[in-house]
Amino acid sequence: MRAADAYLGSMDAIPLSPPRRLSLPVANRWGAGEMNVLDFGDAERPVDLVFVHANGFNARTYRSLLAPLSGSLRIWAPDLRGHGRTSLPTDPKGRRGWTDHRDDLVALLDALDGPPTVLAGHSMGGTTALLAAAERPERVAQLVLFDPVIWRRWTVLAFQLPLLDRMASHIPLVKSARRRRAVFDSREQAMAAYTGRGAFRGWPEVMLADYLADGLIETPDGLVLACPPEWEASNYAAQSHDPWRALKGLDRPVRILKGETGSTCHVPERPRGLPRTTVETVRGGTHFFPMLKADVARDALFDASV
Repeated sequence: MRAADAYLGSMDAIPLSPPRRLSLPVANRWGAGEMNVLDFGDAERPVDLVFVHANGFNARTYRSLLAPLSGSLRIWAPDLRGHGRTSLPTDPKGRRGWTDHRDDLVALLDALDGPPTVLAGHSMGGTTALLAAAERPERVAQLVLFDPVIWRRWTVLAFQLPLLDRMASHIPLVKSARRRRAVFDSREQAMAAYTGRGAFRGWPEVMLADYLADGLIETPDGLVLACPPEWEASNYAAQSHDPWRALKGLDRPVRILKGETGSTCHVPERPRGLPRTTVETVRGGTHFFPMLKADVARDALFDASV
C-alpha cells in the first residue's frame, strides 16, 4: 500500500471539526498585532506543514482540504494580515508589494520549534510562502505551491517601474475587488450571494461555509467582510515583489502545481536555471483547483510532508 493510501483509507474516520486556534504575536515595520493560526493534528508533535491561503480568503476556507491530513500531520494555517481573524494593521496607501505578508510569515517560521517544515500555499499564499522561504531557508524543508502568482519575468520588472505602479488601479481584478459587496444581513444571505457565482463557482458547500465562518465579522451594521474590499484590491495592485529572484536564490525543492486554465503562474514546466523547481499542470484544473480538485492538492501536501 502506498503511503498516500494510508491517509485516504482513514479519511472517513477523521471528523472535519474546527482545529485549535492560536494567537501569534507579530511586531515588525508594518505594525504589531496578533496573527490567528489554525492548528491541526497532534499538538505534541512538531509542525510538519504550514499552509497559507489565497487573497481575500482565510485559513478556515481550506479546513476540508487540510483536516483529513491531520491524522498523520500537524499543520499550521495562518490568516494573513487583513484576513480572517488576524488583527495586524493594514494600510493600502503607498503599498507596492507583498513584503508585509512575507515578513509576517517569517515571524511565524521563527516561532516554530522542531525541524524545518514544509511550506505550502495557494495563489498569493503560495507566493508569500516562496518569498518567506527565501528569507528563512533554514526553517523550510521544501515548498509546495498551488497556482502561485508569478508573472512573466518582464512583467515583474515592469511592475517595479513607478509608471506601472500608478496604473495598478486600472487592473480589472483591482477594480472588481473594490466593487465587492462588503456587508450582509445574515450568513444565509451571504451564502446565497456567493453560491455558484464568480470565483466560487463549483465550490463544495462545506468549503464555502468555512470561508464565510471566518470571512465575515459581526458588527452593529451587519456582517462585514473580514478582508475589506480595499485591502483585497491592494493585494492585487501591489506587485513589485520579485518571486523569480526568490526562486533562483532558494536552495530547497519547490514543487509547483498550476491550473490548466486561468492560471496566475507563468513558470514553464521546464524552467531554465531553476534545477530545484518542478512544475506540473493539473489537467482540467483552474486557478481554484485546490477547491475543485482537493484530492490532487491533498496528495501533493501529503507526499511532501512524509
